[in-house]
This record gives sequence, C-alpha cells and structure tokens, in this order.
Amino acid sequence: MKLFAISDLHVGFSENAAALKDMPLCPDDWLILAGDMGETARHHDEVFATLVPRFRQVIWCPGNHELWTTGRNSLAGLAKYESLLALCRRWSVLTPEDDYAVFSTERERFLIVPMFLLYDYTFRPDGIPPERAVAWAEESGVLCADEELLDPRPFATRGDWCRARCHTTEQRIEEARRNTGLRTVLINHFPLKQVFASLPAIPRFQIWCGTRATEDWHLRFDAAVVVTGHLHIRQTRYMDGTRFEEVSLGYPRRQWRPERGIAHYLREILPAEPARAVTGLQPHRFSSGYRPV
Repeated sequence: MKLFAISDLHVGFSENAAALKDMPLCPDDWLILAGDMGETARHHDEVFATLVPRFRQVIWCPGNHELWTTGRNSLAGLAKYESLLALCRRWSVLTPEDDYAVFSTERERFLIVPMFLLYDYTFRPDGIPPERAVAWAEESGVLCADEELLDPRPFATRGDWCRARCHTTEQRIEEARRNTGLRTVLINHFPLKQVFASLPAIPRFQIWCGTRATEDWHLRFDAAVVVTGHLHIRQTRYMDGTRFEEVSLGYPRRQWRPERGIAHYLREILPAEPARAVTGLQPHRFSSGYRPV
C-alpha cells in the first residue's frame, strides 16, 4: 500500500481535465489532493468522480483557487469552504475537518494531517510592514487574483482567517499527537516555511504563500513528510531531517507535459526513502521552474 500526492490539477484547463482520465487504477493506495483542483463545485465533482473509484482513500485540503468567488451568486468565504466540505463528504473524501487517519507501512504508522491554513502576508522581508505588503508586491508588477476573488467572510481579512485556522489546527494536532504518539504527514496547500516559498520568476508573490506561524511545525509535530503545492514548482527538499515535497501539476505545456501522462507526476510520499538527517536546502529531485518538465 502506498500514499501518493498531487496538487494544483487545475481541471479548468481542458488538457488537465483530459489527462486526469488516464490516472491509473490504484485500488490499494491512498491519494492526497493538496489543493487547487479547480474553481467550481463542478470541477471538484469531476475530479472526485474520476479519482475516488481508483484509490482506496482520497484526502483533500483546499487551495486558494477553490475558495474563489467567481460569479454574482457564488458562495463566498467560509460558506464556500463549507460547501466543498459537504461535497467531499458525499464522496467519502477526508478533509481538514475530519478525524486524522492513520496510514501504515511495514515499518511505521503515521498520522495523516490535512490542513487548511491560508496565509497572512508574513512571508515578506522584515523591513516591510504588514500594511505595505501588497503594495510592496505590486511594485514588482505582481498582484495575486486572491485580492479580488478570495473573500474571507465572515472574517474581516484573509490574515484573520489564517490566524483562526492556525490556532484551531494547532490544538487539534497537539491533541491527536497526545492520543496517538505517532509521527505525522503534514499536508497543506501553502508552504509551511518561508524559505520554501521561493518563486524565482516572481519573488514577491511569496506574501500569498503562507504564514510564519508554521515555521517550526515540522519539528513540533514530528513530521516525517510535509506535502504542499501552490508554487507549481515540483521539488523535494530536506530540513531538520524532514522531507518537504512540493507536488504541483500546474498549467499545461508551461509547467508539465501532457504527453508524459499524469501518472508521471504523482509523487510517492510513503513508503519512500526515510528522511535523511540533513539540515539545509538540498538539490531537488525534479527539474523545476516556469517551463515544461
């Protein structure tokens, strides 16, 4: 039995939606979907209809695209998130609101922790005050569509929603760890560490990529692996003995090659090689960047 992961399927692109149909049958394996499957409930239904029958268990956490309000009568903010949770439950997909599942390998059992944490603009240089973060990014010609499309209601700001999510999630993981004593696989759409929120082509986009509140979570919660997406730059890195996997698919042609097939882009999370006792950034396993790989 294996645990696989992929994120940023973006099935609103016809090439991505078509490729999904060729996902192999893996009836004994689990699959992590680490956010940004699409923007609408129809996109989610399409993904689940295709993938749920092909895996023993599917696990999901939301990305920013999934929370977008894209039409006049579309749900916004927390209501949008809750509608996606209801859809997941109809498909028996595990979410950040469910009890954490346990995944067993021949050597060890792991607590599988899907999270929904958002971002709070703290992934920025220390000299930039929080109220200037967006303007600082705009000075380089970068502005995330979330500023228009990701409504945080009933929270006043996305940062407030992020802080509330971090507080609740932190408590839940601490309780689960006390009850089980298991190491974790932490799953979030956004990177947990600022050093990993690096986009060479658009460096100031980092403010929309996470929160400093999670900088030490891989240590606090004894993570064997941290699984994230969002950056569209597939890579494997190690820090403090923890393996960090960015598992995005991304946009067709620029960021992945449809002729290779979607199975080529599944990342095996467990049982993979154990995380090495290495501190610092290591060369990533995959070619990366804003080009086809």
